[in-house]
Amino acid sequence: MDPYRLPRHVVPTRYEIRLEPDLTTSTFTGVETIAVTVTEPTSEIVLNAAELSVSEAAITNERGQTHRGAAVMDEAAERCRLTFDAPIAAGAWTLRLAFAGTLNDKLRGFYRSSYKDPGGATRALAATQFEATDARRAFPCWDEPAFKAGFACTLAIDPALIAVSNTRVVAERMEGGKKTVTFGDTVRMSTYLVAFVVGELEATDPVPIGKTPLRVWCVTGKRRLCAFAREIGAASLRFFEEYYGLPYPGDKLDLLAIPDFAAGAMENLGAITFRETALLVDERQATHAELERIADVVAHENAHMWFGDLVTMTWWNGIWLNEAFATFMEMLAVDAWKPEWKRWTAFGVSRAAAFATDALWSTRPIEYEVHAPKDADAMFDVLTYEKGASVLRMLEQYLGPEVFRAGVREYLRAHAYANADTGDLWAAVGRASGAPIPAVMDGWIFKPGFPLVSVRRDGDELVLAQQRFTYLPAPPPWTTADVAPDQRWQVPSQVRVGAWGTGEATERALLVEAETRLRLPKDFEWALVNEGGHGFYRVRYAPDLREALLRRLDRLQPIDRFNLVGDAWAATSAGLTPVAEYLELTTRFEAERDRNVWTILVSSLGALNRIIGPGDRPRLEAFVRNLLAPAVAELGWAPRAGEDELTRQLRGDLLRALGTLGNDRAVQTKAQELYRASLGDATAVDPNVLPALIAILAHSGDAARYDDFARRFRSATTPQEEQRYLYALAAFQPAPLLQQTLERTVNGEIRTQDAPFVARALLMSVYGRELAWSFIKERWDVMDRLYPKHGLRRMCEGVIGLATPELERDVHAFFTERKIHFGGKTLEQYLEQLRVAVAMGEREGAALAASLARFH
Repeated sequence: MDPYRLPRHVVPTRYEIRLEPDLTTSTFTGVETIAVTVTEPTSEIVLNAAELSVSEAAITNERGQTHRGAAVMDEAAERCRLTFDAPIAAGAWTLRLAFAGTLNDKLRGFYRSSYKDPGGATRALAATQFEATDARRAFPCWDEPAFKAGFACTLAIDPALIAVSNTRVVAERMEGGKKTVTFGDTVRMSTYLVAFVVGELEATDPVPIGKTPLRVWCVTGKRRLCAFAREIGAASLRFFEEYYGLPYPGDKLDLLAIPDFAAGAMENLGAITFRETALLVDERQATHAELERIADVVAHENAHMWFGDLVTMTWWNGIWLNEAFATFMEMLAVDAWKPEWKRWTAFGVSRAAAFATDALWSTRPIEYEVHAPKDADAMFDVLTYEKGASVLRMLEQYLGPEVFRAGVREYLRAHAYANADTGDLWAAVGRASGAPIPAVMDGWIFKPGFPLVSVRRDGDELVLAQQRFTYLPAPPPWTTADVAPDQRWQVPSQVRVGAWGTGEATERALLVEAETRLRLPKDFEWALVNEGGHGFYRVRYAPDLREALLRRLDRLQPIDRFNLVGDAWAATSAGLTPVAEYLELTTRFEAERDRNVWTILVSSLGALNRIIGPGDRPRLEAFVRNLLAPAVAELGWAPRAGEDELTRQLRGDLLRALGTLGNDRAVQTKAQELYRASLGDATAVDPNVLPALIAILAHSGDAARYDDFARRFRSATTPQEEQRYLYALAAFQPAPLLQQTLERTVNGEIRTQDAPFVARALLMSVYGRELAWSFIKERWDVMDRLYPKHGLRRMCEGVIGLATPELERDVHAFFTERKIHFGGKTLEQYLEQLRVAVAMGEREGAALAASLARFH
């Protein structure tokens, strides 16, 4: 028997589930009847169950025949084996199971969340998180995406509580002191999309989107924070119905904010659950970035109602079909809703994160074979989301948006309420476009890595040569790398060429061979490869071509300037460009006023800060001050009339960088003055600047300020305010203060949904990394027990900040001795990213110090 895939001779078609959760004892009991089709005689049924006790099992057919069963749990395999007292004939049967479980504190399955009500009293709430394979912790089931069925759920709860599930309430009555809430049948869907939430909840008034009522839910006292999410929820739902050409597949849509939630959100059909920071916000106090995140997450989850819920991947190797499409569609929807936000330009920042992982030897294809559930968990990463969305955007731009949408619509119509694979999508898009989609796209989906396109001039030709881009020249010994030195991609490329006298022209080409030559016009002046930034590849220009672009920065679009910096930084990280040359390039951007371009500039300087020695840090701080000063002087501290939201956010970003990475004393003094003013008058400081003030004051803060920020973290009135002060506790410099923060990550003061990320921030801090690493090694067993698996995995990503040879050796020793594995290639990728940083420090350390001294 396959250890991970269930037998297929018994198939469920409909579940009728009754659950009775007890929030006081953190337990639940349940009874379910499952309509199944038996395709061949059998005396046993195997289905998934974990952390449940099954007390009763019986199966009955239409003729009234009943067979009693005995349940044996296999916790290691997360299965329940039912053996019956007589063979079960082929045909239709109804399986009845009684079971019990625990409302756990691991933020998966059916779990318990707690929070403080407006009066300060602790309250409990029960919620679910089933993706990828945790529905089996709430009820025995065929917990694989291909076993789609209908679900009819009933919850018996305390009369003072509210229950929400995937569908509308069809009946509510009192039984034995309990309020029994019955929900309508769902459409055919996978088990991981079932949801229940039980607690003291309140909702906004419904907004009708066609026939669908949309509401936002929260715990009592927070409804004032729901308006923005309801607005983008309604706007994106309308957008998707029009784009997909299909109505929303559920009978209602509820967006629910959960106080404890491991991920950002979960696309349960009709009952989408969110971390509070991803749904609830006070628009008057929020930064543009905070509003942007909520808009993106809500749109992303709504997009899933079709891609993922209506049409679902057959197995977890195809999870990219869900997540990459939802990421791509969130950008389309939010861009249509708020074009002034320029979301596709900002997507360059997200794409850069995918580049950083995909340039490793330990990367993986977007789609690869998945066996164990742990490997499925490891697929929820930047390669699935951001690389997947990037190659979809590249394909959409290559084919044209209307042709691409026609293929998407055909795919959804053909596979509605069923399962599909990558080949099905390519077939539908191929029919719509008439193009050989697999030939173009399979190299991007089924092979790891991406190309570096090197650009040079050869007489009257522009030469574009492709090869795989990697940070390291050879795979590290601990990786299981897919080494294909002659790997080629079919690269859709858009090249803009300028010439004296004849103007500019754009040429589109599909780069297939190792080298492609394009004819240049007479009086050629410059060439821009990957115009618009839609291609998922890096570009390295010959020095003369790069200089020609740098001379005309003011005439390039922001996304092209962003890529120019990002590609140069990648080449520097890989040792292809000297760090001194990169630093000189950054000085050409003093006049830059695009937020996204500054994001990559500041991020790269932050990376250099992690590899230099303490003695050289003042010189880097001076370099940052000199680079940022002109922009900050122009922008000032307060917004001006008519200023757009992106400029307001840029001001906050640059002030934060100047006061922390630049360690600017004058900025720190001004920050303290403005922060004091904001405490007396909330309108005294622009919301986009206030988080920067908090970060700056933490960076330069003492024990008194730490205690003040800790109090404000505990008394925060919005999720965003809470997060600002929480992460500020990881941004102080004195070791005793950071030790307090570390203790808070395991003593219950910080939610387990947040604690791993705070520890990660400390690992990335040059002031706290050694302390944090020692703490994590000492408390590993505690953290392993407390934190959700997802959180523990993300915490360990912070080891890439331990960028010294000594710490690198210790990291390897710890993970080897502990035999720690996160599924897939996750740990290999973290270790290789650390090696890239340490190698850069070893290679460029002396040159970096000398360059900074020269600029200083």
